[in-house]
Amino acid sequence: MTEEPVASHLSHPAPGPALSVALMSQDFSAATVTTLRHRLTAAVAAAGLTGDAGYDFVLAVHELVTNAVRHGGGHGHLDLRRQDDVLICEVSDRGAAAGSLPVRLPAVDVAGGRGLWLAHQLAEGLILTRGLPGLTATVTACLSRAEAPDGTPAIARRQAEPDRPVEEDEQ
Repeated sequence: MTEEPVASHLSHPAPGPALSVALMSQDFSAATVTTLRHRLTAAVAAAGLTGDAGYDFVLAVHELVTNAVRHGGGHGHLDLRRQDDVLICEVSDRGAAAGSLPVRLPAVDVAGGRGLWLAHQLAEGLILTRGLPGLTATVTACLSRAEAPDGTPAIARRQAEPDRPVEEDEQ
């Protein structure tokens, strides 16, 4: 009779739920965009995302914030959190965006329309979610590999990966 093998101990601990730590939560309007950017810069640096990668992430979030002010009713809400080695920033507004949102570079003779494209290029990921209250744009940055081994910032890496897909959830 053969016995079933039994594990006497686990060599690796079983992964538990990811720990999410809130770093910043703030409402904003056109009057508070600059103050928000300064607070965000400090929070991102304190979380360990510095240099070009930190600057890229802050710029990506800033583009989403200014889009919320311009197209989302003049105000919104920002939530920044860390989940394991990933920074996650959600920018929500009450805007009613009609149709699909362009995440592409417009023609050079078109004024504006580059905010979502820039956020997509500068962050590790961009997800657009529509819900009843409005739109939420979420960007992420990996803390452990924010820059390439040669120090290349995120935007330079993204330019080598044109037309990366962007996820959009419709609720």
